[in-house]
Amino acid sequence: MTVRLQKLLAAAGLASRRQVEQWITAGRLTVGGRVAKLGDRADPGDEIRLDGRKLELDPRPMTAHRVLLYHKPLGEVTTRRDPQGRPTVFDHLPPPEQGRWIVVGRLDVNTSGLLLFTTDGELAHRLMHPSSRIEREYLVRVRGRPAAETIRRLLRGIPLEEGPAAFDRIINEPASGGGPSTRNPSYRLVLHEGRNREVRRMWEAVGHEVSRLLRVRYGPIELPRDLRPGQWRVLDERLTAQLVAAAAAA
Repeated sequence: MTVRLQKLLAAAGLASRRQVEQWITAGRLTVGGRVAKLGDRADPGDEIRLDGRKLELDPRPMTAHRVLLYHKPLGEVTTRRDPQGRPTVFDHLPPPEQGRWIVVGRLDVNTSGLLLFTTDGELAHRLMHPSSRIEREYLVRVRGRPAAETIRRLLRGIPLEEGPAAFDRIINEPASGGGPSTRNPSYRLVLHEGRNREVRRMWEAVGHEVSRLLRVRYGPIELPRDLRPGQWRVLDERLTAQLVAAAAAA
């Protein structure tokens, strides 16, 4: 039985559906020697190649919903390879039993915190799709003291190049001494989309530079306090079920 090519490769854990669609649009995938088009269907027995390299689809059923939680340190990029030779988040991950790790969303090189990986391309697709509206939560420190009207603007919406963006919530984060920081305040932010450098660009649009950015939550999954930068942990069945349920409800 044939299925759409992006669904087939995502189910095999080779990439998210969005990534496969990008491969197809760029003309990098062939099926039976013919350049694939969006909407093409295939089955596991077809000869499918990426950049001329044959993709091996494991005939065994994929281990359902295997998810890895990683504390990304500063200085790592979220691509598999970097032309500048910088370390990537994939350098420290354990090899999966099947398929390959697909990163759920991205963090820029100067942002640290929670990253999720899964071998389930369909789950990755649902978690990242704009329609999912799954919350992302960050701790941010900015330079200068934003006025109350600036905070209201960020909640109402800031025009960005690809359209308006707004934070769902902005909560003052106490300084280390317990009181509010006056010179370079910190906030806990919540938004429900993951555009490129969105948090930084929104603050820049209102005249404040972000000096520190840490993602502490993705949907129902929080960054464990005892997980140090560069460390990973396999998500247990209870938390994985919560993540799957959040993706299904989106």
